[in-house]
Amino acid sequence: MTHTPFRRALPRALFLLSSALWLAPSSAAEPAKPATPAPATSKPAAAPASTAKPAAAAATPAAKPAAAAPAAAKPAAAKPTAAKPAAAAKPSTANANLVWRGDIASSRGFMNELAKQYEREKKVKIQITPFSTISGIDAAMQGTADFAGSLRPAHGKRPEESGLTFIPVAWDGLVMITSPANPVSSISIKDIWRVYYGRADNWKLLGGNDKGINMYAVAGPLDGVEYALRWLIFKNGDQRVAVPRLYLNTSKLEEGVTLDPAALAVSTLSNTAGNPKLKLLNVEGVVPSTASVRDGSYPLYTPVYVVLREDSKNAAAVKDFVAWLDTPAAKTALLKRQLLPYSDGLTLKDGDEKRLAMIETKVNETPISAPAATAAALSRVAPTSTLTQEAKAEAADSRSKKAKSKKEEKAEKAAADKAKADASAAATPKETSGG
Repeated sequence: MTHTPFRRALPRALFLLSSALWLAPSSAAEPAKPATPAPATSKPAAAPASTAKPAAAAATPAAKPAAAAPAAAKPAAAKPTAAKPAAAAKPSTANANLVWRGDIASSRGFMNELAKQYEREKKVKIQITPFSTISGIDAAMQGTADFAGSLRPAHGKRPEESGLTFIPVAWDGLVMITSPANPVSSISIKDIWRVYYGRADNWKLLGGNDKGINMYAVAGPLDGVEYALRWLIFKNGDQRVAVPRLYLNTSKLEEGVTLDPAALAVSTLSNTAGNPKLKLLNVEGVVPSTASVRDGSYPLYTPVYVVLREDSKNAAAVKDFVAWLDTPAAKTALLKRQLLPYSDGLTLKDGDEKRLAMIETKVNETPISAPAATAAALSRVAPTSTLTQEAKAEAADSRSKKAKSKKEEKAEKAAADKAKADASAAATPKETSGG
């Protein structure tokens, strides 16, 4: 126990001794400076320090070019600047969330479902803000919505709409709706014209019960559904009509129709198909359906438009959505909602002149021959088209046949009258003179 402090101190002493021996050469070199006999010779000894300065100076210029290398790298740093246009294109592909505004019929009919599917497939969220057609168009124009939905084209009396692009993306049927309690199942184009004009105000005139016809319509100005029907029937989408019951939107209108067996209104096929609380009337005996719209046998159909401003920040992203609507998946979704994809119904566009002429013929109050009415209507719709010239030729041929028929009928009547007179004369007994 008495040797313990010594044992602890011994390693410490050895460590200090070894350290002193290791430092001894450097310590021996230091005293050599005061041993210099002449102070003048110390200056040359300092000279190497002076000469070291140029070396330091040389090192400084050499370092500057090395520092210039990062400056030379600045052009490389400019590459991200050149990439900015590519970054600006990103919203057109996937990352821009969009805002859609339009009428309730369109939002319920198809946009709600299409927006969900588009988000699943493309990871782009479309916010649906339904209200009315004109509010959607105005929102697209003012930039508070990226695009709008409309069942009508630009209205000529609103010059502000001329700055918007209306892209047709689908075809929808315009359907006349009533309550399932109403016994009437079909309506003619002429009757639609008469009812809206106030010329027919009782269901009895349409083959129904002896009850007044209660007309319903959306009150908003230039509503897409109302506009589309009135343009077809009256050639004026803003036509004034005899409709006393006005509603804020299609949703409220349909609620009223379901409760009123004497109601009559217009809606869309996409918005009403499969609704058991509403009865869709046949038009000219044709059932409204995607198939009858596709082949043109159902006469009341209209394009569905996407409306946008070409200079809006998300215009490219909206056009991506429009392009997606022509994909097989989107077409399937449209057909499921009773909409015909626009590219699947291009023959409807080609035959539109004939359809419009037929509708005008149906609503014409003065009964004239069908060929003449068709020719007259086509002359107003498209006076120089080949179809119009063919209709005029058909009308002329019809008139010729009728004139010939009347002439033959007159000759036949004259011959019949003569034969009758001859027969009567032959049957009359001759008088004989007496002797």
